[in-house]
Amino acid sequence: MQLHGSITALATPFTASGALDPGAWHGLLEAQLAGGIQGLIVAGSTGEAAMLSDTEFVELIRAAVEQVGGRVPVVAGAGLSGTARTIDQCRLACDAGADALLVVTPPYVRPTQDGLLRHFEAVADAVERPVVLYNVPPRTGVDLLPETVAALAPHPNIAGIKEAVADIERIRALLPLRGPQFALFTGDDGTACAAQLAGADGVISVVANVVPAAFTAMGDLVRAGQTEAAQALDAELAPLYAAMALEPNPIPVKAILAGLGLCQDSLRLPLLPLSSRHRAAAHATLERIARLEARHAPAQ
Repeated sequence: MQLHGSITALATPFTASGALDPGAWHGLLEAQLAGGIQGLIVAGSTGEAAMLSDTEFVELIRAAVEQVGGRVPVVAGAGLSGTARTIDQCRLACDAGADALLVVTPPYVRPTQDGLLRHFEAVADAVERPVVLYNVPPRTGVDLLPETVAALAPHPNIAGIKEAVADIERIRALLPLRGPQFALFTGDDGTACAAQLAGADGVISVVANVVPAAFTAMGDLVRAGQTEAAQALDAELAPLYAAMALEPNPIPVKAILAGLGLCQDSLRLPLLPLSSRHRAAAHATLERIARLEARHAPAQ
């Protein structure tokens, strides 16, 4: 399985009472597919994975796999503090039909680089789907360094990395690992254009929840060699990057999705809806989103 291009780290819609919202989930998936997105992450950090029960985790993946019907890869978020529990969660995702697994570095426990190496090797050995490594130090407290990634990249079941360090030099350090069996994705929207221009295979994006067509178009422009057009579109998207940083993810994206009518502005504790002082800034993005998506919508 080859992952490439713009992949959305999906938010998980909840009802006002905090239950999963199957109708909104269906609508969000359809909006992504209509926008031409090239892959979907279910139950990642943007999807409030830490707040989901195992039953809900499986339900979301199964519903997405059924609805998407193979049109794009459905990748399940996974990764807990212990290796054995991570493997159990990955197996649940595989049984639910996920095409691949996005496995985050173990949060909170702060393993050494050797510990990370053995952790990911154990996970990749234990599951029957491709594993994409996920490095996001501000959330986990541990940084999967390029030399450790280089040791993991030859594993036949490790298919790539989502590198969320917002530094183009980190992307450049990982570029030599790219190949037919190992894809390099940035996990930072603000440097996604620069990372792809430098040679990354794509982006796993939060902003693409609200502008799937525009974000896919930006990556397509990069791969078509239209650098100036890609950079111009990136500049148009910059206010959305800023809006997504108003408060920790996924708080702002939920507020904006609610403004678009795609889900309710409902999160699970300890997350709360976007603060009142930031609501005007979030709602100010809605007109820009409508213009961008209308301009870049794929021909039907």
